[in-house]
Amino acid sequence: MNYKILLIDDEENIVKGIKYNLENEGYQVDVAYDGETALRMIFENIYNLIIIDIMLPHFDGMQVLKKVRDKSKSIPVLMLTAKGYDEDKVKAFELGADDYLTKPFSIAELKARVKALLRRAYEVSNVKVDIIKSGDIMIDVASRRVSICGKSVDLTAKEFDILFLLVTNPKKVYSRESLLEIIWGYDYVGDSRTVDVHIRRLREKIEKDPANPHYILTKWGVGYYYNGE
Repeated sequence: MNYKILLIDDEENIVKGIKYNLENEGYQVDVAYDGETALRMIFENIYNLIIIDIMLPHFDGMQVLKKVRDKSKSIPVLMLTAKGYDEDKVKAFELGADDYLTKPFSIAELKARVKALLRRAYEVSNVKVDIIKSGDIMIDVASRRVSICGKSVDLTAKEFDILFLLVTNPKKVYSRESLLEIIWGYDYVGDSRTVDVHIRRLREKIEKDPANPHYILTKWGVGYYYNGE
């Protein structure tokens, strides 16, 4: 598949290097240098992945991310954040980002994360079933769609991946570290808040009472697991 990526960053030298290296990997890369241009391109085109720098002219990266999620819950989004601004990472996950990279970063790491996000979002699952049902939850594996009691639920790519992994391995407890490694698809260097934010957002979407979850439970001091009942 010829994946199409939108890169949004106002630092010309960084954009030039990222675009060159991603195109060498076979990706088609469009570029926007400010939030206003980016939003116009997003609503005029179809992209398989969007890379957004937080510090942008006109509309900042968070505003762009919010608009992206208004349009699509499933398109993978990789945020670029400044070193030391941990609150930006948490806020990005709150708004539906799938992953983040802290500047400065290596091109090799960027390519690994892009590849992992695209693989998770678009490659066919190895599970040889079309539909998974568990309680009130129904997962359409091929289309990566989820419904609760017949009502469609919009999940981001990472939220779907977490739910799919837990549902297909009921009662198995996954530590935050193992979820980072499995779901993010590479040797991820991050903190446990990444997982915690995604789990909380997922619970808000699938649980009747997120504060007292029925499906995704916590094994205190260990990790998370799917109830399977």
